[in-house]
Amino acid sequence: MSTIVVLQQMGVITILVAIGISLYKKKVIDDVTSQKISTIVMDICNPALILASILSGNITASHGDLITALILGAAFYFGLVLLGFIFPILIRADRDNRRFYNLMTVYTNVGFIGIPVARAILPENAILYVIVCNVMYCLLFYTHGIVVMSNGKEKINLKNVLSPGTIMALLSLMVFWFDIKPPLIISNSISFIGNATVFLSMSLLGVGIARSDITKGLKNIRIWIYIAIRMILVPILMFFVLRALKFDSVTILGLCLMAAMPIGNLPLIQSEKLGENTELLSNAIAISTIVSILSITVLMSIFTGLTA
Repeated sequence: MSTIVVLQQMGVITILVAIGISLYKKKVIDDVTSQKISTIVMDICNPALILASILSGNITASHGDLITALILGAAFYFGLVLLGFIFPILIRADRDNRRFYNLMTVYTNVGFIGIPVARAILPENAILYVIVCNVMYCLLFYTHGIVVMSNGKEKINLKNVLSPGTIMALLSLMVFWFDIKPPLIISNSISFIGNATVFLSMSLLGVGIARSDITKGLKNIRIWIYIAIRMILVPILMFFVLRALKFDSVTILGLCLMAAMPIGNLPLIQSEKLGENTELLSNAIAISTIVSILSITVLMSIFTGLTA
């Protein structure tokens, strides 16, 4: 994929985000509507998009490619868990905020933003890495994530691990592995549902930006250090490591895109559930999301050019 295509696709995403901002400011979408649409996207549209990617027939990856994706995905998240422990100490975060920076480091938006962006700018085979990262994310968040957030007070709920997104991602891997071909009426229905994901998710992203008061967050130097290290330096280091190990361009671009994602929403949702002060997370999510439109465009354009 050429640099021009990456720029064009990210330009489209920017327009969709701007539409979301406009819809919120015009009060077409309010907080209640946004929450309901988010549920539809996360539990129905996003999972359908994952499965539709597999059923499209455009993925030519082998079983060996999937095994490689699983190994690299596990290694990637193992590294993030370590970085999540170290990073808050390096930036000398307040003790009360260390767990938030820990979660921000590990749990980026590989689903809500990652899936539609990957579909827009990456080769078809790269979706395997997106699916694997989403599986790893869900398995980790509802185990490691809630323990970190609650300082060990919250119990692991295995029921939450098996969310619709996780189940559909695992099902997609099975469909790919066993080359299952459902009836045309089923595959077409899944495709139409999945096609709604990009517009809805990007519009909701705009809504989230529009309703955030990020002025205070912009003055928080630690958030900018986070962006520089987690969203820029980590993807760059990953790119050169994977290239040095002679992985193909699809593997490199797929994992580097996942590494460049902004902060995810689940840490914020979990914090609100526990009655925590969510100002840091809210500001960091909004700022990192805005910056990601530019940073992903630049990074993926450079990576695409270097792997061409």
